[in-house]
Amino acid sequence: MKDTEQHPLPPLALYIHIPWCVRKCPYCDFNSHAVRGEIPEAQYVKALLADLTREKNAAQGRSISSIFIGGGTPSLFSAKGIADILQGAEKIVPFASNIEITMEANPGTFESERFAGFKAAGVTRLSVGVQSFNDEHLVQLGRIHSGAEAIVAIEAAAKLGFAHLNIDLMHGLAKQSPAQALQDLSTGIALGSDHLSWYQLTIEPNTEFHARPPTLPDLDTLWDIQQEGQALIAAAGFVQYEISAYAKAGAQARHNINYWQFGDYFGVGAGAHGKLSFWNEDKSQLEITRRWKKRSPKAYLSSVDPLGGQNIVAADELPFEFMMNALRLTEGAPMEYYTQRTGLPISSVQQALQQAQAKGLIKPGDRIAPTEHGALFLNDLLEYFV
Repeated sequence: MKDTEQHPLPPLALYIHIPWCVRKCPYCDFNSHAVRGEIPEAQYVKALLADLTREKNAAQGRSISSIFIGGGTPSLFSAKGIADILQGAEKIVPFASNIEITMEANPGTFESERFAGFKAAGVTRLSVGVQSFNDEHLVQLGRIHSGAEAIVAIEAAAKLGFAHLNIDLMHGLAKQSPAQALQDLSTGIALGSDHLSWYQLTIEPNTEFHARPPTLPDLDTLWDIQQEGQALIAAAGFVQYEISAYAKAGAQARHNINYWQFGDYFGVGAGAHGKLSFWNEDKSQLEITRRWKKRSPKAYLSSVDPLGGQNIVAADELPFEFMMNALRLTEGAPMEYYTQRTGLPISSVQQALQQAQAKGLIKPGDRIAPTEHGALFLNDLLEYFV
């Protein structure tokens, strides 16, 4: 048996961060920066490819199975810029033959006119950041598109024939009724996408909403929205496979599943994070390294080495790290992934698994997966693995 079969490394993905946006949304805690003047697109493409070149040895013979281009607003880049990134990246680290390439896009008229070019560049999954089709709620969220523009953009993307099309929607917005939340969902479902990201607005530190929080719906209203919304999504043929992700058959986001199943990924771009695994020389210990890049686009572009920092995840932190990801999935992860992707024996969490199972939070069997009750009380479930 080959050594790589005895000591397999996780699948390898690539995250590419494009940090610019037209305006910083008041709920956003991502590393995004409002455009001031012209975006230095060509310079940034060159920096991204140089960044990946520094990282490439960590591929250790693996090809890239999926790519996610996030931001910021990646659709502010030209189709040529996206093509240059993808073509250059494939020359540095080979792509898998069935690679999935996801790109986030805003549904404004300016960006939607570029969708055909993005598809031609190699993007197979478009994720459109709608958030709501209600114009009043869009204004509250600081979005620069209207509900009508979003509908036109999604219809245009659907006609282009991307392999998969995701619509990003929020609920639990200020002054949002259950009926309004369900109307957003109904509109999105009717547009023919095969994947929905539907999640509750949360107030994050270091955001405008944190400094001046809006009045959000009470817990009873939030519960009604969640229950009625999930029923509507299920009736339309979508299956919930993660806390906030719903897909039709075969349309699950492979890149995100790799995150949740504790796979590896390069992170290139300003503020991008990556996770990489390395076996020691005699294959007796797996080392998990997290790396992050300098957050400021200016610092990222001007640095000889854009690495912002890195650390090796301590062995006693790995059980929680693995479970925090895997237990987001309704089907969890195969039991053997725990050992393969942490380097730890299953005995290191056996007692915790048994205790959680006894409380009805973990399903029995050969997968590490939450029960419906466990998924609802995920924070309580994770306490078993701290």
